[in-house]
Amino acid sequence: MEPSWSLEAARTEVEVMVGLPGALLPMLHTLQRRFGYVHPEAVPLLADLLNLSQAEVHGVISFYRDLRTAPPAGPAVRVCRAEACQAVGADGLWVHAQGVAAGLVGGAAVELSDVFCLGNCALGPSVQAGGRLYGRVDEGRFDSLVALLTEPGP
Repeated sequence: MEPSWSLEAARTEVEVMVGLPGALLPMLHTLQRRFGYVHPEAVPLLADLLNLSQAEVHGVISFYRDLRTAPPAGPAVRVCRAEACQAVGADGLWVHAQGVAAGLVGGAAVELSDVFCLGNCALGPSVQAGGRLYGRVDEGRFDSLVALLTEPGP
């Protein structure tokens, strides 16, 4: 579970990177890794630290699909839909995954998305679940992965 957003903690995390060439992306990745997302209050902070406009910072955040501006709904589950994975059933797995994600109840949730290459082409269809990469994922294995991610902790 990610720690709660704090402007002070965010400042501490990113101030050390101010002098780096192209510091904005490393700063954004650091904030997302620390808090699970880039809080909207980070935009003016980063703009000020890097002498950029808020529009420039927001533009970078909105350009990159992996950067988020709100806490995730749950663990990230990404299904590869590139050609190599499509050739071995990824389209059907994607349809199944959407149904599973929509049917989760009781507070369980995953943040489901499709991607166009996880770099695991020889072992498709591939899924990244909870930050780990899995190959040769069929519907049953997908269900097992989601169940592991959404089961309540101790």
